Amino acid sequence: MFRTAEGHRSHRSTLRGRSRIRAAAGAAAAAGVFLAAGCSSGGAGKGEAAGGVPVVEKGKLTTCTHLPYPPFQFEQDGKVVGFDVALIDLVAKNLKVEQKILDTPFENFKTGAFLNSGECDLAAAGMTITDERKKNVDFSIPYFDATQALLATKKSGITSLADVKAKNKKLGAQAETTGESYAKAQGFNPVAFESSDAVLNGLRTGQVDAVVIDYPVVQGWLKDQKNAGEFALGQSIDTGEQYGFSVKKGNTALRAAIDKAITDAKADGTYKKIYEQWIGPLPQAAS
Repeated sequence: MFRTAEGHRSHRSTLRGRSRIRAAAGAAAAAGVFLAAGCSSGGAGKGEAAGGVPVVEKGKLTTCTHLPYPPFQFEQDGKVVGFDVALIDLVAKNLKVEQKILDTPFENFKTGAFLNSGECDLAAAGMTITDERKKNVDFSIPYFDATQALLATKKSGITSLADVKAKNKKLGAQAETTGESYAKAQGFNPVAFESSDAVLNGLRTGQVDAVVIDYPVVQGWLKDQKNAGEFALGQSIDTGEQYGFSVKKGNTALRAAIDKAITDAKADGTYKKIYEQWIGPLPQAAS
């Protein structure tokens, strides 16, 4: 979705079969979801994880995200799961702590507000790495190559952005994402929705005729036969975007720990297993 968190999420299955959106930061902090990484926090000092990596809460690696954004992060059977969640669980395991997830407004990710305030150690939200965001946060190495896609109702006959313009149809995108930015750069004034779930619901309910959104999101959403019967994947939009996890500027220890977890997972086949579990076949270039 270009959840440039701006995300795509940026960048970005049932995805968004969920219509409930939690946007208040205060409420999100109060409703933080805990995810065990399968390791005890023994040996970690207060505010410090294994290897001397600083953390905002003893025994925890606190992750800010924005729900729902399947297949990267969403709720399933009362737990927050997904591609991003599984990768950060690897980081938490290495640091001998457990991951704690806070659902926070996406628009704050590009400023690094929750990192600077000490609410979170990192942000994982299908977020595109951009030069603008690098001014406010430090990014990990890229962990996902992202592609945008156009999704429209079959009855609309829309297969490209050119069709949207020629037919004078309404286009939708998630607010503060690269998808929205791309649409605007192409001369559109897209209807902005707060989450990817809301974007797809807007398409389903006829508020818009087509949407620009992350391809993995579309891929997952169309696995539902009812959705596949009513909606069609249009043009693929390769913007060269890559997702990264972000940390507070200057937090080199945590950034290095994240980079190591990603690199090791790609080397030992763990990344491939996680990718196939949450997204699908791993493209050759991503291996």
